Amino acid sequence: MSMNRTNLLIDLAIFGVFLVAANPNLTGLAVHEWLGVAFAGALIVHLLMHWRWITTLTLQFFRQLWHDSRLQYVVDGLLFISFTAVIMSGLMISRIVLPFLGIVMTRNPAWLPLHDLSANATLVLMAVHTALHWDWSVKTFKRGLIEPLAGLLHGKRLAAPAPVKVEK
Repeated sequence: MSMNRTNLLIDLAIFGVFLVAANPNLTGLAVHEWLGVAFAGALIVHLLMHWRWITTLTLQFFRQLWHDSRLQYVVDGLLFISFTAVIMSGLMISRIVLPFLGIVMTRNPAWLPLHDLSANATLVLMAVHTALHWDWSVKTFKRGLIEPLAGLLHGKRLAAPAPVKVEK
C-alpha cells in the first residue's frame, strides 16, 4: 500500500472517528470517551507520518515560503492546539476511561466549557484543513482507492512488480 493511500485512510479514519465521537448523544458516554482515546492515538500516528513536513516547515517558516504552505502550517498548528485542548479537557471530565484505568480525579466544572469550545474549534479547523488539502485528497482517493477498485471490477489485475532478472 502506498504511503499516500495509507495516509489518506488514516486521515479518513481520524475524520470519521471525530465526527462520531463529537456526538455523545449518538454513541453514549462510554463509546464517546473510548473513541476519544482512540482518536488521540490516531492523531499521534498522523503526526509521526508527517513529522518530516512539520520539521521542515518549522525550520523554514520565517524564510521565503509559498503562501499555501504557511497557511497550512498555521491552520495545522491551531488544529494541534485545539486537538490537545479537546483531548486534555475530555480526560479531565472523564467519567468512564480514567476510573476504568484506576485514576481518580476531582471533577472541575470549568473543564466542560473548554471541552465544548475546543471540540467546536476542532471541527471548524478540520474543515479548513480538509479544504486546504482538497486537491491532494481527491487525487489520492481517486488514484489509491477508486482506480484500483474500478480495475478489479473490470477484471483487470493490479499491477504487479516487475520481475527481477537474475544473471547466472
